[in-house]
Amino acid sequence: MNRSTLGIILLAVIAWLASSTLFIVSERHYALVFKLGEWQRTVTEPGLYFKLPSPLQNVVMLDKRVQTIESGDTERIQTSEKKNLIIDSYIKWRIQDPRQFYISFGSDTKAAQNRLNAQIRDALNASVNTRTVRAVVSQERDIVMAEILQNVESRAKPLGIQVVDVRLKRIEFSQEVSDSVYTRMQAERKQEANSLRANGAAESETIRADADRRVQEVLAEANAKAQAIRGEGDAQAAKIYADAYSRNPDFYSFYNSMNAYKNVFSSKNDLLVVDPKSEFFKYFKESK
Repeated sequence: MNRSTLGIILLAVIAWLASSTLFIVSERHYALVFKLGEWQRTVTEPGLYFKLPSPLQNVVMLDKRVQTIESGDTERIQTSEKKNLIIDSYIKWRIQDPRQFYISFGSDTKAAQNRLNAQIRDALNASVNTRTVRAVVSQERDIVMAEILQNVESRAKPLGIQVVDVRLKRIEFSQEVSDSVYTRMQAERKQEANSLRANGAAESETIRADADRRVQEVLAEANAKAQAIRGEGDAQAAKIYADAYSRNPDFYSFYNSMNAYKNVFSSKNDLLVVDPKSEFFKYFKESK
């Protein structure tokens, strides 16, 4: 055996020893080191590490990154009113205790995801079954997600899993609930419209009554002022007549008689039966 052959054999042995005794842990993984199938230690920091050659010691890598599970099928969850809601959710999780996770699931993350999905379904039922549709959809949605997160987190921790977040992506009504909600909303809008119409009619009547009252007040005030002006005019006219009478009683009497003649003989059909010697024809006699 020549030197070149020995060199190749030596390099092969060195390579085998290196591959059997050295392993690299990246920042994305945990490393579990086992000795003859028994756990020895957990490596959490990235770097180059030594171990005994296989099969004395072997290494299992587990992903330490945050992972996401999205519900494959929408869940039909019943509310306290016995109405079905269609709910889509997702959960973010990571391995917190690599050794405990390996004891629970080995290196099978699919099994862990299936377990978490089942826990999500149980938590959804526990939180939604006790609430109404309105509470789940709008009023207490954040509370429901917080309850689900707390529920799943407490059940996942003994499995070596940390639940980072739980979200409800979509909440929709099933067809029968959608129909009933639409009917209820239609009735509520109709009731609100009728209420607005009734309030408008009542307000309209109030405005009309107030306008009528103001018109009557204005007319009454105008009539009062007119009567006052009329009375003042009559008083001034009476004073003028009185002054004129006091200055020339004969002219005043003559003027009144002329007006009386004018009013009596204003129509050709008027008939007056009076003694020609009466005082009424005083100025006719004097005019002769």
